[in-house]
Amino acid sequence: MGQWVTSIMEQFGYVGIFLMMTLENLFPPIPSEIILPFGGFMTTYSTLTYSGVLVAATIGALIGAMLLYCVGMILDVSRLEKIVDRYGHILRLKRTDIYKANEWFEKYGYWTVFFCRMVPLLRSLISIPAGMARMNFGMFMLLTAVGSLIWNSILIGVGTILGENWHRVAAFMDVYSSFVYAVIVAGIVLFFIWYIKRRKKEKL
Repeated sequence: MGQWVTSIMEQFGYVGIFLMMTLENLFPPIPSEIILPFGGFMTTYSTLTYSGVLVAATIGALIGAMLLYCVGMILDVSRLEKIVDRYGHILRLKRTDIYKANEWFEKYGYWTVFFCRMVPLLRSLISIPAGMARMNFGMFMLLTAVGSLIWNSILIGVGTILGENWHRVAAFMDVYSSFVYAVIVAGIVLFFIWYIKRRKKEKL
């Protein structure tokens, strides 16, 4: 897949970068860890510029995020209520759990969207719950833009510096991703421990 991505970028330049970043948001297996560093590398031997690559990549990320936000709006709470009513007993879920999750996202959602834009895989998927929670669209796009600009500028810059060794970024990002996912899993485990203890206290 990596070779296909880089060939599209070389053939179509800024348009190819835009398309790849849009697809990267809609189809996470296409990694930005390849698109962005290679885009940076392209600035060292082609007519592409750092600022041009950054703009094309960021617009692509925004378009992809916007489309997933719309998907989230279709999967609203009322639809989830019907699913939980039908299959919730299997997953041990109740309607109140949906309301609590929705309230949590409304309370911390802005920070979640911003920071997740710099986490592989989650940077794409976070747009769906944002749409489900009906997060203010303007604020969603602003935070997505800022988070994407930070992520894009760093990886493009590293690709420019490394030049022909741009592919080394992917190896580093594997380590970074593993660390971030470990932290997220630990956070989820701690949250469930806290939630279970709270439920037990409520029953007493």
